[in-house]
Amino acid sequence: MAVRPLSVSAAVGLARRTVEDIPQIQVIGEVSGFRGPNARSGHCYFSVKDESAAMDVIVWRGVYQGSGVQLRDGLEVTMSGSFQVYERSGRLSFVARRLSLAGEGLLRQRVAELARRLEAEGLMDPARKRPVPSFCERVCVVTSLSGAVIDDVKRTLARRNPLVRIDVVGCSVQGPDAPATIVEGLRAAAASAPDAVLLVRGGGSFEDLMAFNDESVARAVATCPVPVVTGIGHEPDHSIADDVADRSCSTPTAAAESVAPDTVSLTAALDRWGQRLASSFSHRLEGESRALDALAGRMGQALGARLSLEAARVEALAARPVLSGPEAVVDARRATVELMADDLAGAMEGLLRSHGASLDVQGSRLGRAASAVTAPSLAALESLSGRLGRAAPSVTRRGEEAVRRMAASLEALSPLKVIARGYAIVRGPDGTVASSVASLSPGDSVDVSVSDGSFTATVAACTPAPTTR
Repeated sequence: MAVRPLSVSAAVGLARRTVEDIPQIQVIGEVSGFRGPNARSGHCYFSVKDESAAMDVIVWRGVYQGSGVQLRDGLEVTMSGSFQVYERSGRLSFVARRLSLAGEGLLRQRVAELARRLEAEGLMDPARKRPVPSFCERVCVVTSLSGAVIDDVKRTLARRNPLVRIDVVGCSVQGPDAPATIVEGLRAAAASAPDAVLLVRGGGSFEDLMAFNDESVARAVATCPVPVVTGIGHEPDHSIADDVADRSCSTPTAAAESVAPDTVSLTAALDRWGQRLASSFSHRLEGESRALDALAGRMGQALGARLSLEAARVEALAARPVLSGPEAVVDARRATVELMADDLAGAMEGLLRSHGASLDVQGSRLGRAASAVTAPSLAALESLSGRLGRAAPSVTRRGEEAVRRMAASLEALSPLKVIARGYAIVRGPDGTVASSVASLSPGDSVDVSVSDGSFTATVAACTPAPTTR
């Protein structure tokens, strides 16, 4: 009996039902041809392979997001799931329900989780990191003493700058005991108070560098009181210690170069800085010189104007009569007194003439009446005439005495009279009359006017008059 052929749909359906009877299994393999997550659906598509086989894998969006794994080619993964046949193409795929990293992939996942946690704490924040001195005089190297790394670092430092002093603290850089020895090495290095600490080691596999992904090492680097420079592995290698260090370099040699500036380059830089400094200083001096010249010109103008003003004021003061010629004031007062004396003498003469005429008239009247009066009347008249004759001199004498008193008072008030008695007029350095010792100081030059001239003197001492209680 001939076998009836199956349609494609029936054949694929048979295969699908047969595959669905296979229970969930766990598969381990290397990711290859990773595509995802899909921009629209978020699903991931790739293959896993080993030495002799490969199979397609589908990871739905929810499974991939819940796994916390960042898939990429080359990672070794462990998946739990089942096979599924896609009827439209008849393609067999493994649908992963659970996904995790295996081997190195698992280590990388753990390192990534630790890095995220330390970053959230701020240990990788650039603002926290300390600046490494540009010119380190002494560095301490923390590394293995048995490898070639320490020799490379010493040669690099000696070549670039032989003035840099080097201390070395040995530690393990690989294996389960390495993190504790690295932490102790950092503590010992910081205790010697260098300018910077170099934490370095040569290249190796990801597992070989795991000591530098340890949390205790990362925290020791971050809390080290001395700036830490790392040079761990080679160019592609990177560790958490690099992320928290104050400066990370791609290799141990690059780390050594970063703390020891080349002496030749340093000399050239110093020459350039010296030239720039000299040029800047020259420009600054020129600017300051121009500014000083301008200030000197302005000061000279201001001083000249001030001196002219003061000279005009002094000349105006010197032109005052009381200073230029005090004798003129005395002469004016004397002329006034003399005019008053002349007026008084004229008035006295007029008064005497008036009284004389009056007496003549009275005498004539008395003479005419003498014949008409009796002897007693004549005696009375003679008595009156005698009294009048005696009264006239007393009246004139009182006027003369008043005139003499006024003349004596004017004479006593005359400055020339005071000078004539042995006094003097003293003018200080500013030309004004010194009426008090408080206006003079020892060493001042003064002009002294006396009755017959003037002379210049220097003040030797100033002695105030004693206070009268």
